[in-house]
Amino acid sequence: MSQDIQDEALETELLNLPLDQWHRDRGGRMVPFAGYEMPVQYEGIMAEHLWTRAHAGLFDVSHMGQLVFSGANGDKGGLDAALEALMPVDLAAAKIGNPVYSLLMAENGGILDDLMLTKRADGSIYMVVNGACKWDDIGHFREHLPDEIEINYLEDWALLALQGPEAVTALERLVPGVAALGFMQGAAFAWQGHELWISRSGYTGEDGFEISVPAEAVAALADALTAFDEVKPIGLGARDSLRLEADLPLYGHDLDTETTPVAAALGFAIKKRRREEGGFPGHERIMIEREQGSIVRRVGLIVEGRQPVREGAIVVDAEGSEVGKVTSGGFAPTLGVPIAMAYVPLALAEPGTRITLAQRGKIHTAEVVKMPFVPHRYVRKGG
Repeated sequence: MSQDIQDEALETELLNLPLDQWHRDRGGRMVPFAGYEMPVQYEGIMAEHLWTRAHAGLFDVSHMGQLVFSGANGDKGGLDAALEALMPVDLAAAKIGNPVYSLLMAENGGILDDLMLTKRADGSIYMVVNGACKWDDIGHFREHLPDEIEINYLEDWALLALQGPEAVTALERLVPGVAALGFMQGAAFAWQGHELWISRSGYTGEDGFEISVPAEAVAALADALTAFDEVKPIGLGARDSLRLEADLPLYGHDLDTETTPVAAALGFAIKKRRREEGGFPGHERIMIEREQGSIVRRVGLIVEGRQPVREGAIVVDAEGSEVGKVTSGGFAPTLGVPIAMAYVPLALAEPGTRITLAQRGKIHTAEVVKMPFVPHRYVRKGG
């Protein structure tokens, strides 16, 4: 398990996931994360990571915040405009049922959260926000959205992620029709009389699905999935190493309120119409950075040797002065080498650049490389 996860601040009163006992019954080692007790591993992080790459892993991500926004009297246009005032998403161009990655923006151009939102046929918008800041997000929305917009926190729903090349085979057996979805496409399904919302998406770089399910049915669904030979439960540790290999930043570590989308290499989330029209917090600063470049840039590093560097390691110049920092780091099971994400000056951001890192009195040498470290294996389809 990476130091990023181990160092997550302990909450005074931890909450339990709907599958809490389910994890314990299967040998899950529980740790505090985002205010919940969550499984960090079952059989071991390395084994679980490689299993997900080869087969299918089931992740419990019910700590995430699932929200539904609806406009008064079905005022879909008003809802779209209100959310666009807080983030650089283009809801007019978004297709019904297809998740869109976006950013909740601060006035200074920093990032309050990164999230997924989906327009639904009834005019509502379904959103998944990060668990560690979901209450702050809800407060922000309540403060800044018009009073007539309703925000429904789906506290009685769970969220599972089934990831890996055999995920589609397993899930199609239980929920016929999911195989027709392509990457970043979603739809409503039913299983044993329970409503599901399923999107072909995830946080591992592998093909897979995220499944929103009523909490009362999640244990039965988890049982049904793990009954298949190709599916095993996977913990937070492998989720972290998988997302790091896939160049997927973690909010609160690689992203925060002082980091702009340009510096974070997330410019794709600033949609073309929004770049041109503006109307979201931080627009002016972001456009200046797009033209002139940000001071620093998030890059991928392969570290020499076998010793991983962790979050908090510093990037130093030839004189030993601090010029950047590591925000995520660990051993990459797929590659067999230590890797990291770091923010470095633009002059050091080109692939092939060799940089020096310092942590706990030790010096490490690393090379800037293109990300993702491991190619994505998403399944894309028309529509």
